[in-house]
Amino acid sequence: MFDWDDLRYFLAVAHHRSTHAAARALKVNQSTVNRRLAELERRIGRALFKRLPTGYRLTALGQDMVAHAERVEQAVLAFERHLEASQREAVGVIRVTCPEPLVYRITQSSLLDRFHARHPGLRVEFVMSDRYLDLAKGEADVALRSGDTLDGELVGRKIADSYWAVYAGRSYIERHGRPARVEDLERHALIGFDESMADHRAAKWLRQVAPNAKIVARNNSVLGLLYAAKSGVGVAPLPTALGDEEADLVRVLGPIPELARIWRLLTSPELRRTPRVSAFFDFIGDEIEALRPILTG
Repeated sequence: MFDWDDLRYFLAVAHHRSTHAAARALKVNQSTVNRRLAELERRIGRALFKRLPTGYRLTALGQDMVAHAERVEQAVLAFERHLEASQREAVGVIRVTCPEPLVYRITQSSLLDRFHARHPGLRVEFVMSDRYLDLAKGEADVALRSGDTLDGELVGRKIADSYWAVYAGRSYIERHGRPARVEDLERHALIGFDESMADHRAAKWLRQVAPNAKIVARNNSVLGLLYAAKSGVGVAPLPTALGDEEADLVRVLGPIPELARIWRLLTSPELRRTPRVSAFFDFIGDEIEALRPILTG
């Protein structure tokens, strides 16, 4: 009756209420979304949306179709994840997501050399991101993550503690002094995350403790915060494992209890049973004492 792939475009418009926003989410042209949606409605023979000046509103039929279309989407995504996992199993690739600074610290150690010596047929591939990738959607196989887990049912174990403090460059302190209390942050120039990282605990904490402070620089990564702080433009929250190693930075506050979390090694229940991921988990379990200083400094 219709191309099931058209349901992706239907759901994107249903969720975003406009073809422009749907096109951005799908990373296609708006004309493509309009064309695929029109083709779906032509094949069905009925309208799925009311085109209004304020956006797209589902018709009664469209509302009825959403839940069915979402089940199709989930089934297709599950099939794709299973196929991709099978292919990675065959070639022995383990995709590990973690923040970019952690990759440098891991690769500078001998940890991966010992893993490859134990499992010469397996290969670790890093997916670097300060954003939490969705393991349930197959964006990575394994996560080294500090903070809350929101992407479905995951399994794993604690491997270390995560501490954050507030840092300023020595040049900034010479010009502006240093905050003595958290309350003093309101009177200092702050460095924070941009909107893409608005849900990060450090971003939320800054909004709570210094809602009226001047943000002089924003970035979408922890490394971006670190480099901005080193330049002397302002004060930034950073992991102590990074900030304490920088000679140009001074820890002015903390560790901050509200920012403390635990590092976890996480994966999905399905992947945990695969030989390659199981081998990686067992290896990390044996190497926790070596991994802990890499994570916490």
